[in-house]
Amino acid sequence: VSTCLPFSLSLVGCRCRQLLCCFPDSSGGVEACSRRAGDRTGCGWELSRLLCHTAFVAVYLETYGCQMNVSDTEIVWAILQKNGYARTKELGEADVVLLVTCSVREKAEQAIWNRLQHLKALKARRPQARAPLRVGILGCMAERLKEEILHREKLVDVVAGPDAYRDLPRLLAVAESGQQAANVLLSLDETYADILPVQTSAGGTTAFVSIMRGCDNMCSYCIVPFTRGRERSRPIASILQEVRMLSDQGVKEVTLLGQNVNSFRDLSEVHFQSVAAPGLSRGFSTVYKAKPGGLRFSHLLDQVSRIDPEMRIRFTSPHPKDFPDEVLQLIQERHNICKQLHLPAQSGSTRVLEAMRRGYTREAYLELVHHVRDSIPGVSLSSDFIAGFCGETEEDHLQTVSLLREVRYNVGFLFAYSMRQKTRAHHRLQDDVPADVKKRRLEQLIATFREEAARANAALVGQAQLVLVEGPSKRSASELCGRNDGNIKVIFPDAELEDAAEHGAPGRAQPGDYVVVKVTSASSQTLRGVPLYRTTLSRAAASH
Repeated sequence: VSTCLPFSLSLVGCRCRQLLCCFPDSSGGVEACSRRAGDRTGCGWELSRLLCHTAFVAVYLETYGCQMNVSDTEIVWAILQKNGYARTKELGEADVVLLVTCSVREKAEQAIWNRLQHLKALKARRPQARAPLRVGILGCMAERLKEEILHREKLVDVVAGPDAYRDLPRLLAVAESGQQAANVLLSLDETYADILPVQTSAGGTTAFVSIMRGCDNMCSYCIVPFTRGRERSRPIASILQEVRMLSDQGVKEVTLLGQNVNSFRDLSEVHFQSVAAPGLSRGFSTVYKAKPGGLRFSHLLDQVSRIDPEMRIRFTSPHPKDFPDEVLQLIQERHNICKQLHLPAQSGSTRVLEAMRRGYTREAYLELVHHVRDSIPGVSLSSDFIAGFCGETEEDHLQTVSLLREVRYNVGFLFAYSMRQKTRAHHRLQDDVPADVKKRRLEQLIATFREEAARANAALVGQAQLVLVEGPSKRSASELCGRNDGNIKVIFPDAELEDAAEHGAPGRAQPGDYVVVKVTSASSQTLRGVPLYRTTLSRAAASH
């Protein structure tokens, strides 16, 4: 289409695709596709032609939940940008509002329902001269609650599950006709491997790279296998291509993402299928049979870490069962793989862990912690915990408290249990811990974590930490903020600093710079210090 007529004049109904088509006839006007309804074969109208009006459509994106949703937002924007949409950071300027949602807990879903009420009011106040505001719900909540979302007050126009983002241009075109549109089909192979996300992180210092989707662990409390489907991994070649692109753009830290990231298994090439499977962590088991073949996470981590010696590599979220020695050894050997591991425990009680179907005991988990610390000296550990799971007794809770004290995590993510429909716990267990008891237990877990994290971080006072600068501190324009190798936030004054490189001129640190900071104080969540000098990741590693 060489030119686009005003939207209201240039679109007509297309029965074969059930969306609005824009194409010129021989006289320069528009005409309808003549194919019978339901016939999707042989229709010659390309979607890019049909959606020529999208250059006038401004999209506003909001992200809720985990880092995977941040990555998904970048994928969504890459798809929409390619199809001619514009993006706005101002809600009032938007023609389309898309919420990328989370379903892990009821509180996360309630935040979306509350946001929809605000958008309902925004729709009602919209000037009649403008096209109606369209609202879309994307991601896990769309997958879990499609029918309720579509029928509750008829507010939402588009619903798209995590595997349906490629279909968004079509769904939005349907919505423009005044109809609701939905696609929540889960895929056995969708990884968006061919889509290079448009990075949205401020300053471009850090980036997320999705390497796999879905989860096969089927923990009894978890909705993820039902909202994101079964595990499938991106081809290593496409991951390496994306990381190289990010390196060329100056990104200094990449986090490899997956619901079960270290279960990565690339089967994209026939000869990969003969690769032997690594063993599980000692004392750990799975609910599924061993999966033979495929290039595994250790191979990917090795290849990614070789791309740029000045780029830090992290990964999340792993399952503790998938830490064979070759992964731990690689983390210890490579200076640019962060010495920081997420080991989600969920509970300190073997009885509760069994009810959760986690595949390990308290003793096996602690053995893994000791093995990790022996293999990677100075490693920083983080974890997840659930307070008040089905059947949890006071003794079970106290065992979780004692695990927090024994391990002394640097970072923690703690939540009260929230029953999710479709999960094994919903079908077979009773959510029998009262809300006030959950609240009390959660508060005790948080207090214990903070106490022990403060002690762990206090051990860093007086030490020099290599910090990747992310930008100004949110609380003070005269201070900078960054993170150390252990993923702990570090705040320090913005000052003129010498550059450790030969003949390096003094200057102020910028986002993406590495700065050596001497820690002067610590809390449970933050380190403060004095900046010593600027350096490089390789030079800092060589000096140790």
